[in-house]
Amino acid sequence: MSNPILSWRRVRALCVKETRQIVRDPSSWLIAVVIPLLLLFIFGYGINLDSSKLRVGILLEQRSEAALDFTHTMTGSPYIDATISDNRQELIAKMQAGKIRGLVVIPVDFAEQMERANATAPIQVITDGSEPNTANFVQGYVEGIWQIWQMQRAEDNGQTFEPLIDVQTRYWFNPAAISQHFIIPGAVTIIMTVIGAILTSLVVAREWERGTMEALLSTEITRTELLLCKLIPYYFLGMLAMLLCMLVSVFILGVPYRGSLLILFFISSLFLLSTLGMGLLISTITRNQFNAAQVALNAAFLPSIMLSGFIFRSTVCPR
Repeated sequence: MSNPILSWRRVRALCVKETRQIVRDPSSWLIAVVIPLLLLFIFGYGINLDSSKLRVGILLEQRSEAALDFTHTMTGSPYIDATISDNRQELIAKMQAGKIRGLVVIPVDFAEQMERANATAPIQVITDGSEPNTANFVQGYVEGIWQIWQMQRAEDNGQTFEPLIDVQTRYWFNPAAISQHFIIPGAVTIIMTVIGAILTSLVVAREWERGTMEALLSTEITRTELLLCKLIPYYFLGMLAMLLCMLVSVFILGVPYRGSLLILFFISSLFLLSTLGMGLLISTITRNQFNAAQVALNAAFLPSIMLSGFIFRSTVCPR
């Protein structure tokens, strides 16, 4: 390796040799094709932050006309699966067992308080604080149903109900407000980070374990040529995995794509080259496939989970 001149002829020959090894090695295809698709389906169908219908208990301490009318409005909501009872201990036991996610208490003086002027909501909402996201859903749904019921009640009495503020919500960049539309792109980032690092973390270590590195070092190839021949074939293999993940995300998982394919290709190339380079560095230092895979998995997976915006964007964290 004393020749300092970069020879693209040697690089091309070494890339052909490395490509043949990839084609004949089932583990490379398993890491580059099967595992990314498997992880993408797991993330796409296994993680869902949306709540379509919540199981909620309604404690009726009073069976007045107003209380029953409000209960009927709650049970008619498509977002609430209500369990009605006048036994507090029974509903508390169901909530402790996880059978219901919240408890709406209609007190004994519900009708009397509603007859007062400027009456506020005389109901209590109890939620499971161990699941803050679900608790916020329960609170938001109950507050929305309460507003709807007050409007209906005012119309039935010939009155006008004007809320203090009229909120018109419009979501940009995710109009349907579907969690998979931001989870899956983050999952692709995690998958490509892990796969890119693992792919190249094995190549140099494999040469040392098989005893072929000494043969390569005895030839005229330079360090740059050796690194390029290890990087270029796996770059194309990683871009193939990226393309498959994108096709599955758009056409199977239903994530809409908006933007330039050329820009996506350019940014993905830069990102993939950085992860492949990290894997090469790990493989060069460890010289053992098992150790290299373990280090690459830990070095790629944890930072990508925290920094990719997979669940929560890092830019919204307090500073």
